[in-house]
Amino acid sequence: MPSNIDTAEQPLMQTYNRFPIQIKAGKDSYVWDETGQAYLDYTAGIATCNLGHRPEPVKEKMEEQLNQLWHCSNLYYIPQQEQLASQLTESSCTDQVFFCNSGAEANEAAIKLARRYAQKVKQKETYEIVTFTQSFHGRTLGTLAATGQTKIQEGFAPLIEGFRYLSYNDVGALDQLIQPNTCAVMLELVQGEGGVIPADEAWVSELAELCQQHGLLLMVDEIQTGMGRTGTLFAYEQYGIEPDVITLAKGLGSGFPIGALLAKAEAAQAFDPGSHGSTFGGNPMAATAGLATIEAIKSQDVVSLSQQNGEYLQKQLKALQAAYPEQIVSVRGKGLLLGLVTHRPAAEIIHQAREQNVLILPAGANVVRILPPLTTNQAEMDTFVEALNQVFANL
Repeated sequence: MPSNIDTAEQPLMQTYNRFPIQIKAGKDSYVWDETGQAYLDYTAGIATCNLGHRPEPVKEKMEEQLNQLWHCSNLYYIPQQEQLASQLTESSCTDQVFFCNSGAEANEAAIKLARRYAQKVKQKETYEIVTFTQSFHGRTLGTLAATGQTKIQEGFAPLIEGFRYLSYNDVGALDQLIQPNTCAVMLELVQGEGGVIPADEAWVSELAELCQQHGLLLMVDEIQTGMGRTGTLFAYEQYGIEPDVITLAKGLGSGFPIGALLAKAEAAQAFDPGSHGSTFGGNPMAATAGLATIEAIKSQDVVSLSQQNGEYLQKQLKALQAAYPEQIVSVRGKGLLLGLVTHRPAAEIIHQAREQNVLILPAGANVVRILPPLTTNQAEMDTFVEALNQVFANL
């Protein structure tokens, strides 16, 4: 934005701290600004462009669909939607899918499903959902209340009732999991916005066992971790558990707005005609994007590539940490959802990286979030690490 324009006079609400570049084009792991400058994009649209920018298999299918039908309501059968639902259920532990427009809407649907399952199926007047400190589940009023970060909730009181927060990765806190009104648990297996913090396997195992023993729905928010981001198609596969509910968005549509609520049949029966809906959710364009994306992920074995690339990049970043121990505290994460914990403000590192023509993101005050396309290659990862090396050398 030109420096001589008052932000108060802008037609857009000032809800974003925008970086001072204007992205005009993108392809694979790179984007270009209005001057033609190329940047290595290791944000992937915040874990959305898992196949890189404008992946050909998705582009081709979307162009075909543009010439046929853009939108029809969910009062009609949409073949691409049913095919995508089949792909998702066949690839997970779930049985049925509801499509919506975003991650927040998918989590809203999960919250509604949990309450309705308790009250309509189990005939209990329970409604409380347990979430965890530093979690992030969205910015609607419902998902805001589910989010365990007071800074995200500030200014939106009174929050919707029915949520209780326990300490993340704290086995001792699980003693307080079961309360009279508790009906479900919602968690991220890698907290993205909360600082790129992976869940401890023993903690997750005990949590899942308690949910099973007490009849609580176990709902895993895979908005950021799903679609191969952590080295498996879904992060829960690495934890030896089977969630009752999974939520997806971001990487599901390669940049086209789509979210999904996946559930086992037992939980899914809580939704019957008229109980929930979405005008645009899973329309022909969105469903085509999702179907083309998951087909490309499978046909190109992108999940294995994500695992291999994640191992390589983590190794290189840990070598960088060893070279700059006074500046880098640790490297954490799974697959290609990585966090660099630093002694300096993340914003400073991000600014300096942009000067090296590399784009990265914050995940808290002192955590740099690294989200390459899953299809990145070794040469690009080496370029990225060398750019960070230059950043820390300059600092």
